Amino acid sequence: MVLLQISEPGLSSAPHQRRLAVGIDLGTTHSLVATVRSGVAETLADAQGQHLLPSVVRYQADAQPVVGHAAAEMLQQDPLNTVSSVKRLMGRGVEDVKGLGDVLPYKFEQTQSDMPRIKTVAGSVSPVEISADILRNLKQRAEQSLGDELNGAVITVPAYFDEAQRQATKDAARIAGINVLRLLSEPTAAAIAYGLDQNPEGVYAIYDLGGGTFDISILRLHQGVFEVLATGGDSALGGDDLDHVIAEWIMLQDGIELAQDLCLQRRLLKLARDIKETLSHADSTEWTLERPQGGEWRGSLDRETLGELIAPVIKKTMLPCRRTLRDAGLNASDIQGVVLVGGSTRIPLVRRMVSDFFGQSPLDDIDPDKVVAMGAALQADILAGNQSGRDLLLLDVIPLSLGIEIMGGMVEKIIPRNSTIPTSRAQTFTTFKDGQIALSLHVLQGERELVSDCRSLAHFELRGIPPMVAGAARIQVTFQVDADGLLAVKAREEASGVESKVEVKPSYGLSDQEVETMLRDAIEHAGDDVAARNLREQRVDADRSIEALRSALAQDGEDLLELAEREQIETRVQELVTLRDGEDPLAIKRAIGVLNDATQEFAARRMDAGIHQALAGHRIDEFKD
Repeated sequence: MVLLQISEPGLSSAPHQRRLAVGIDLGTTHSLVATVRSGVAETLADAQGQHLLPSVVRYQADAQPVVGHAAAEMLQQDPLNTVSSVKRLMGRGVEDVKGLGDVLPYKFEQTQSDMPRIKTVAGSVSPVEISADILRNLKQRAEQSLGDELNGAVITVPAYFDEAQRQATKDAARIAGINVLRLLSEPTAAAIAYGLDQNPEGVYAIYDLGGGTFDISILRLHQGVFEVLATGGDSALGGDDLDHVIAEWIMLQDGIELAQDLCLQRRLLKLARDIKETLSHADSTEWTLERPQGGEWRGSLDRETLGELIAPVIKKTMLPCRRTLRDAGLNASDIQGVVLVGGSTRIPLVRRMVSDFFGQSPLDDIDPDKVVAMGAALQADILAGNQSGRDLLLLDVIPLSLGIEIMGGMVEKIIPRNSTIPTSRAQTFTTFKDGQIALSLHVLQGERELVSDCRSLAHFELRGIPPMVAGAARIQVTFQVDADGLLAVKAREEASGVESKVEVKPSYGLSDQEVETMLRDAIEHAGDDVAARNLREQRVDADRSIEALRSALAQDGEDLLELAEREQIETRVQELVTLRDGEDPLAIKRAIGVLNDATQEFAARRMDAGIHQALAGHRIDEFKD
């Protein structure tokens, strides 16, 4: 069998033309950039030799933003103009941000769009713009290290990032002047860094607990194909939450009340982070904290007590692990290896709980802070055409189902969750009313059966449909999800060829608990959803029957029916109208059947009349072959 090497469109695979490409891990706490040199992935350091770039940006009046370590040093002194953990805001709406409460101590500005903007002395800035400042800094570092302009980058995102969060990340890269070769899921990048793609067989779990997000992915590697079987997690759970738990404990011990003291809040969180990191390799630690009125607070904390404090947060990661294994149709014993990703996995309790859950010691040979960037760099090198001898097929999945609204307020799922991407799926729909010349399409995301229980992504219209009787039009709706997990929807009327399409770019993403809630509700309310959908479907069938019959009666009722016959049909119609508004789908179905039986003679007369009309003025021999 002859194998063809397929390069990314627009990129050359000529061996003599090396293109500069990097992998970027845009993290909640820290960000990194990596590249491949002599076939080995390595992270790039700044002029001071530091590889980790704090994901912190400080804004100043009449000056350029400060990014990284210098900005992090000002978190306590200038909290309102120094932004950290912006990844938690990516792709979120104003209402989502309000739900975070006091976790983010910023002043937000209400704008015409739903995207939140943070007030600073340099003006208001969006999460996308803040992320762009971080990415711009990493781009400059890479170009200085490599001595030339970048051709492109692979940027990693949590596997659980939804449509809006992925799009926001890509927009930030575009603002920073970066050509995005691909958005790559962080767990997949980690697996590539470990060389798991070169293992001919195996099923692996990637446990990724970072500063602000948690991901769990189950991957199968088979003959060079890298397939994500299932993914889960929480886009608002990570090391930041552990810091808040420790900070609250310190406040309780010393009777500290934050009130509106943002500087003290920042100092407490930094102290909590330092304590957490120290106890990752020490049994105990002592700490001091300056009082605002002078003097110091002193205290100590040991690893055992820390474990008791943070255990409830770590346990929250186990539920997505169980569900993701179930989605993949596997047990923990089926996993060949577990890869740890993210700085929070250095905590001994995390490693112990992961080991207990999967029944094996996890893989931790590579620095968990660097592993994602290194894997992204390897993928970037392949996409840039620099590794002609190494082919890698990545089959990622989407985290939530995508569908369209149909009659009765129901959702028709076109691409179910955990479908492999890139993918394209189509389904044919039709019109509901006679002479309908336009169709409104509503794109949704979620696992429930009704529109009211899912998340709206976009609306668009298909116009120019030729007028036809209800049900005659054939409208094909196509959903296309690209390798970055971004969605485009197209609708086309087959007879006329008219079409309309939309690239789904929602202004906000799912809130902290919505993804988790969507999946949990889909399981808990499965029975209720089936019953609700059944009722809606019967009501839609009833509406179709009533509308079609009333149209027929208006057209031919007086000519083809006796008065008594018409009154009997009207009685059956009214019975169906009454039952249609009830809650018993079986009663509605029976009433539709009764109405159909009562109108069979009328339907036969209409058919005969139609045939007579069609034959009028013609001879029989005209219809012979």
